[in-house]
Amino acid sequence: MVIKSQHPDLAIPEVDLWTYQFEREARPFPENKDPDTGRSYTWAQVKSTALEFGKGLKSEWGFERGDVLGFFSPNTIDYAPAFFGVHWAGGTASTANPTYTAKELAYQMKDSKAKGIITQISFLQVVLEAAKAIGIPENRIILLGDGKDPSGKFKHFTEIRGTGTHSQTSVDPKKDAAFIVYSSGTTGLPKGVPLTHYNIVANLEQLVYIDVFNSLHWGGGVDGKGDKQLAILPFFHVYGLTCIVLQGIRMGIQVVVLPKFDLEKACKVIQDFGITYASIPPPVVLALAKHPVVSKYDLSSIKWMNSGAAPLGRDLVDIVWQRLMVPVMQGYGLSETAPTLTKGALVDWAKFNGSVGRLLPNIEAKIVDLEGNELPRGQEGELWVRGPNVFPGYLNRPELQAETFSGCGFFKTGDIGYVDDKGNFYITDRLKELIKYKGFQVAPAELEGLLLGHEEISDACVIPAFDKQRETEVPRAYVVAKPGVPRTSEKAAEIVRWLDAKVAQHKRLRGGVRFIDEIPKNASGKLLRRVLKDLAKKEDGGEVAAKL
Repeated sequence: MVIKSQHPDLAIPEVDLWTYQFEREARPFPENKDPDTGRSYTWAQVKSTALEFGKGLKSEWGFERGDVLGFFSPNTIDYAPAFFGVHWAGGTASTANPTYTAKELAYQMKDSKAKGIITQISFLQVVLEAAKAIGIPENRIILLGDGKDPSGKFKHFTEIRGTGTHSQTSVDPKKDAAFIVYSSGTTGLPKGVPLTHYNIVANLEQLVYIDVFNSLHWGGGVDGKGDKQLAILPFFHVYGLTCIVLQGIRMGIQVVVLPKFDLEKACKVIQDFGITYASIPPPVVLALAKHPVVSKYDLSSIKWMNSGAAPLGRDLVDIVWQRLMVPVMQGYGLSETAPTLTKGALVDWAKFNGSVGRLLPNIEAKIVDLEGNELPRGQEGELWVRGPNVFPGYLNRPELQAETFSGCGFFKTGDIGYVDDKGNFYITDRLKELIKYKGFQVAPAELEGLLLGHEEISDACVIPAFDKQRETEVPRAYVVAKPGVPRTSEKAAEIVRWLDAKVAQHKRLRGGVRFIDEIPKNASGKLLRRVLKDLAKKEDGGEVAAKL
C-alpha cells in the first residue's frame, strides 16, 4: 500500500533558491555568529555579500548558467554568502568533505566538472595538488574564512568584485542543480547527487511547515531572543546544509557555527550563547549520554535535539533524557531527498522513541519486499519514496536510473524499515548492510544499539565476517571499551554471552568481539563499515572463525 503524508500538500514555489530566500520582504533577522572569531552576518549582509560575489564571478570569471564551483572547507559563516553568490550567477555549488585527500578531491571536482575551487588557506596544498591533477588553473582557486594569502596570489572571495552592469542569471528551478553533493562513500566511489533548486525549496517548505506545526521554533526577531541553533554538522553534507544553513536563513534563526565538533567547546557554546536546539548525528548523542565533561556545563537552555544521518538506539535517547532532561527526536532522510523525509514530533517523542517520525507534507512512501511487492503496515521491507524533494538521478550515471527508481517513479532508498498504524516510520538498517547468516538477515544497527547499552562499552560497530567453517557470514562486533575495562579475550567472551541473552539465535556474535581504539566514521556520523570489513579480512587471514 502507498502511505501518504498525514499533512495537507503544500504549494511548492517554482522559483530558484536565491529568489526564495532573498526576494521577499526583508526582515531584520539576527546574526549568524562564529564564536572562535567573533565575526557574524545578518540576513541582509549574507544577501549583499553574496550579490557582490555573484557579480564578481560573472565579471572576472565569465561564470554562466550551470557552471560549478567546488567547496572544500570546514564550517565557516562565509559558506552561505559564497554559495548564494554562485546561485545568483546561475551556477551550482559542489560541496566536498574537507578531510578528503587530494586524490579524493580531484575525483569529485572532475566528476562535477568544477570550474574552480573555494577553500581556506590551511587547505591550499591539498587543493593545489587536486587542481593540478585535473587541470584547474591556480587563478580559479579562491579563499573564504578568516585567513588570507599573505602573498596575494590567491584572492579571498570578498575580493572577487563585479565591474559593469550584471543581472541575475535565470535558471530553471526544476532542471538546474543548486548543489551537487556526494554520497557518503560507505561502499565504493561516491556518486554525485544533483539537487535542483526546486528540490531544495520543496524541502525547506516542508521543514518550515512541520516545525511550525510541531511548535518547535519561535521566531528570530531583532532582539535575538528567538531560537538559537548550534551548527556542528558539516555544511558540505546535505543534513547540515539544508537543516542548519538554509533553514536557519529562511526562518531567521540565529546560528552559532563551530568549524568542527569538539564536545567541550560545544557544551561551552551552548552554555554561553543560550543555545535552544541542535541538529546532531548519533555520535554526538552518544557523547552527551556518556561523556563526563558534559557535567561541567549548564545545558538547560536546550529545548530539544534532532538526530539523523544514522540509526539511533532507544537506550541512548533514554540516557540523554535521564541525564539532561532534553528530548532527542529522530528524523530520516538521504542526500538524494534534499534530505528530510520524516521527522518526529515533540509532543509524543517518548511514546514513539525509536521512530524516525512521520512523513513530511507532499511525500508518499511504501514498504516493499525484495521483488518490489508492497507490504502491509508493520512488516519490514525496503522503503521507497516519492515527492518534490527527491533528486532526478545520479550525476553522469544514467545507467543507474532503472535500479534507482521504480517504474512508477518511487526512489528506492535501500533502507530497511516498517511503518506502524499511526504512520510512524522505523528504520532498522541499510539493505546492503544486512548480514546474511545461513539465509537469516541480521541488522547490524540492532546489535549496535544493544551493545551501546552495555555499561563497559562506549562505542560499537557490527560487520559481517566470513566463517569458512560454516560457509556463511557471521556478525562480528568491534567495540571501544571504556577506560579501565580490560581488553582481554575473557572480557570479549563475556560481552558475547551478554548479548546472546538478548537476541535471537541467528543474531548472536558468532564472529566474536574485537576491541578497537576508535570506530571509523565519516563527517556526518555514519559508520564506515567498509573500513572494519577490510580490517576483518586482514585479521582473519584465512583462519577459520571459532564456533561460539
